[in-house]
Amino acid sequence: MRIRKLGVVGAGTMGSGIAALAASAGIPVLLLDIPAAGADRQATARAGLERAKKAKPAAFMDVDRASAIEIGNTEDDLGRLGECDLIVEAIIEQLEPKRALYERLEPLLPVHSIVASNTSGIPIHLLTEGRGDSFRQRFLGMHFFNPPRYLHLLEIIPTTETSQDTLDSARRFSDQLLGKGIVVARDVPGFVANRLGVFGMVLAIRLMEQHGLTIDQTDVLTGVLTGRSKSATYRTADLSGIDVIAHVTSGLSQTTGEDFSLSAWVRKLIDAGRVGEKSGAGFYRKVGKEIQTLDWRTGEYAPQAKPDTPELSRLAKLSLPERFAALRDWTGTEAAFVKEYLLRFSHYVLSTTPKIAYDLAAVDHAMEWGYAWEIGPFKQMDLLGVDWLRRQFAAMGLDEPALLREATDGFYSADGTQVLSLSGGYELIPREPGEIRLAELHLPSNRAQRVLEHSDSASLLDAGHGVAVLEFHSKMNTLGQGVIEMIHRALDRIEREGLAGLVIGNEDPRTFTAGADLMMIMKLAEGGDWKATETAVRRFQDTAQRIRHSPFPVVAAPFGLTLGGGCEFSLHADQVQAHAELYMGLVEVGVGLIPAGGGTTELLFRFARDMVPYVEADPFEAVKRAFQLIAMATMSTSALDARRLGFLRDCDRITMNRDRLIADAVARVVDLAPEYVAPLPTKITALGKEALGNLRYAAWAMHEAGQITDHEVRIAHELAYVLAGGDGPPRVVTETDILDLEREAFLKLLGTKETQERVTHMLKTGKALRN
Repeated sequence: MRIRKLGVVGAGTMGSGIAALAASAGIPVLLLDIPAAGADRQATARAGLERAKKAKPAAFMDVDRASAIEIGNTEDDLGRLGECDLIVEAIIEQLEPKRALYERLEPLLPVHSIVASNTSGIPIHLLTEGRGDSFRQRFLGMHFFNPPRYLHLLEIIPTTETSQDTLDSARRFSDQLLGKGIVVARDVPGFVANRLGVFGMVLAIRLMEQHGLTIDQTDVLTGVLTGRSKSATYRTADLSGIDVIAHVTSGLSQTTGEDFSLSAWVRKLIDAGRVGEKSGAGFYRKVGKEIQTLDWRTGEYAPQAKPDTPELSRLAKLSLPERFAALRDWTGTEAAFVKEYLLRFSHYVLSTTPKIAYDLAAVDHAMEWGYAWEIGPFKQMDLLGVDWLRRQFAAMGLDEPALLREATDGFYSADGTQVLSLSGGYELIPREPGEIRLAELHLPSNRAQRVLEHSDSASLLDAGHGVAVLEFHSKMNTLGQGVIEMIHRALDRIEREGLAGLVIGNEDPRTFTAGADLMMIMKLAEGGDWKATETAVRRFQDTAQRIRHSPFPVVAAPFGLTLGGGCEFSLHADQVQAHAELYMGLVEVGVGLIPAGGGTTELLFRFARDMVPYVEADPFEAVKRAFQLIAMATMSTSALDARRLGFLRDCDRITMNRDRLIADAVARVVDLAPEYVAPLPTKITALGKEALGNLRYAAWAMHEAGQITDHEVRIAHELAYVLAGGDGPPRVVTETDILDLEREAFLKLLGTKETQERVTHMLKTGKALRN
């Protein structure tokens, strides 16, 4: 069944967040909450929607998509849920109110409508007691994680009565349209992620007390250092709400028979109303700009004091495999805490996994996608080593769980394609149909057939269907000489061998590319070799032009941070298949430069072409639009925002699920290839001195208002000169004409002391300098 409209009951943080995600994906939503007193009975739902529109981080990928959400109340509008193909209940986390809602819903819904609960831990089969067979067959759990837009995980929990069609429809909709990573969990208390995540939180609190550590120490030791999220234990609890954590731990204690109880000092915080960020104080609080941390022994706050020892600094610089190997031999008080924490958590995971999950990979995915761990617990155990775990468990007087006995050499196979099965032996890691994983193309078993070209900076891979994928793997995927040369080798090979086309993409978790290699540029500038510098800039421009004018389709698949040159190459691709979370921009002014890989030229020509159908329009609007985007270093906040800004065109497409991005981009090449014709060069009319004067006046006004520095005025003047096509009368120009001006301006700015200071500061600190 195809899900065309979503109903959400409950306009609180989770319900409104789910509605915002669906609307961002283009799904019409009906959002209901209890009727408000007074004339506006929709006020409760309206308030929830308004909170979502103002949420930080943003709940919507484009706040204009809020228009796709209709609001109502559960007294007057409950029958309207019959228009919806899927209804997600996100009301108070109590069994009886949920059951009462389903009793009212059952006679109102058509036989195809699916009903799901967003409960975070109530067993799903308990929710449908008293409902008819048809309702129970169309019912399941769909546990989103907060905030729904950003956390990839969705736990889907079928009961023994849930029909296969219901499960398949919910899974397909959530994966392909909402972009979720699906973990199918067993119908047990806490499901997978919260059962393990909350245990880990309670464990960290207890071990902190036993080892005499502080909250600041514990968050460093249970955070990035051990492959977990940056928010670690206590910051995560503050964000979630300590009262919510208490409710969940109480429920898990009652339903599992295990001890999830919180310490007395934590309960005192809740009694005092200090329940985390929403109340202004919890384990941490902010006083002005100062972050203060609770002393759990006294209940008082003091300035945050993160531990910063030489050993912690050394460990932090190691790769994750090296770090976990080093943790085994680490000594001292903090080391003792880390070892006991990792061992007791690992033992719990090994003992509990058969009760909560259908496969081991699901457990790792749940913690990676729902709790933002770098790698999940079974991958961490493989880094620690199964023999080491056995010895340590024995030394602690812990039994050897059955899963550990089965894992003779580890939980994952050496090539990463198989995982230990709960039924014995090893099995292929489950994949959603249609995904392409580039990492698998590099495996020894595939390398000879699938790796077409390889260097330290980039690889060219055969993705099938005659499509090659160019993958960067330099630091931050920067576009240095090695990457540029590989792009040309790739384009040459595709043309020579008659392949269908090229995808430019990679599987880095955060960064498509940080742009041009600033270190290489600075070395050339500091050496005074301006001829070599100009050659390098021209080569970069030529690369973008080859991407544009090759005799086969080139599709860019950007995601995450797509800055500078990465944005420029995407602008020149025939099509862009972008991930929904796209933070794209031409940010060169931050280091005192202007885009000179064709980005300035492309935006000018693109926006000028956009004006052509409007005969009465002022052509200066195209120049101004390009100037504002570049001069303000504007970055998109999503792919939808990138389309609004003009970095994406109407013909460019958006993939909601990052796991499907490469496959979707390959499909675009396959679509374009049969009748592909390279685009012809175009011309526009450059406006000359009149446009230049307008832009220079804008820069002067900003300087007079104290908004920009003297050097930023110079940057603005150089950018204005390029976009105006010089300071003469209006003239017809080619792309080459503007590219020449773009390159000249870049070199002039690079030759200034102020720009070189900006570049050096960025390389040293990672931050922009305003000089």
